[in-house]
Amino acid sequence: MSEAFKSGFVNIFGAPNAWKSTLLNALLGEQLVITSAKVQTTRHRILGILTEPGYQIIFSDTPGIIEPKYKLHEKMMRHVKSALEDADVAILMHDITQPIEEFEAVISLLRLKVPALLLLNKTDLIKDKKEIDRIVAVYKEKFPKWEIMTISAQKKANVNKIIPALLRHLPEAPPFYPEDSISDRPVRFFVSELIREQIYNLYHEEIPYHSAVIIQSFEEKATLNVIKAEIIVSRETQKIILLGKGGSMIKQLGINARKKIEEFLQAKVHLELFIKVRPKWRDNENHLREYGYN
Repeated sequence: MSEAFKSGFVNIFGAPNAWKSTLLNALLGEQLVITSAKVQTTRHRILGILTEPGYQIIFSDTPGIIEPKYKLHEKMMRHVKSALEDADVAILMHDITQPIEEFEAVISLLRLKVPALLLLNKTDLIKDKKEIDRIVAVYKEKFPKWEIMTISAQKKANVNKIIPALLRHLPEAPPFYPEDSISDRPVRFFVSELIREQIYNLYHEEIPYHSAVIIQSFEEKATLNVIKAEIIVSRETQKIILLGKGGSMIKQLGINARKKIEEFLQAKVHLELFIKVRPKWRDNENHLREYGYN
């Protein structure tokens, strides 16, 4: 007899910049979620669906766990809470170069009730294997009930060992989504995220954290897609920085974002970007709802 089909939800938790999104992309084999070296890149809970013969795993990339300072942060942490409630297995990610106390602070907020796989990430940053073994031993002593693995999500080192470890804990169940599904989010969402990713890559200091992207229109034509997007910022000075001298920065942002969107859609794109100033939008319930932070 063939083995029964397994299906379940695997939710990824960790501090900001543990590279959870990089891991999810590596597991799915394509760039579904945006990544950046800057913290707090992920604001939404994003499902990534992996269907293979014998199993379907619904991964959930969650925002990095932080102490909320704005209503936006509170909504991000609600995504973490909802992910806790429906997880069959939890992946806990931690930067192996950071203190164990930082990890303990994060997991103290989770109160996990499901099996957990602890991934100590960024092992490529430590050249001495004995040092890695020493650090792993400390975690195994602290958390004897969890399976602990060392990985480099960016280099994809040991990533192939994660799926077999997860399948040991997943329940027997039929698939939750059609075989060709890769996420629960619409195309517009991913287009807005790709623009936001380029804001993180191109700008510095407060600009990425004070900006949001809304797709105003998405028109599919015979030869290309015409997309109009609005970038929201908190202050006029941020708008000036976004524009750059003579509009040079917003032009470069449009070029970079268009290339990424064309790769994602596998189609030609005409992209128009507009900037709107909405003071204190991160603390405004109506604005947050309008921008998709429900």
